[in-house]
Amino acid sequence: LCEDNQLNSEIAAALLEEKNARVVWAENGKIGTEIFAKSMPGEFAAVFMDIHTPVMGGYEAVACIRSMKRPDAKRIPIIAMTADAFEESLQTAKKAGMDEYITKPINPQQLYEILSKATCGYHQRLS
Repeated sequence: LCEDNQLNSEIAAALLEEKNARVVWAENGKIGTEIFAKSMPGEFAAVFMDIHTPVMGGYEAVACIRSMKRPDAKRIPIIAMTADAFEESLQTAKKAGMDEYITKPINPQQLYEILSKATCGYHQRLS
């Protein structure tokens, strides 16, 4: 979970943990990419990436992850998180390499649907 806002990260983590997810928090995209790079392939089922984080924003971070030389880097579901609900932003996120898009404030039902859809497809691609 790459999110620079403490309250937003606590809310997202609590919602994910309700579904028995283990959440690793990073305060910006740079830290998030470093955590992912140091993890074992397949250790993470998804990445939630705030578009506007300091140090390294979401678009730069997703490009960094997607370019890594590891088997899960191109396939791991990356879900964009932003307060911007415009269709143009959705298309920009998809072009940047993100698989899904969720707006803030987070709608729990939407979060769970996106997580289920993204991780189900990811596990099928790993098989």
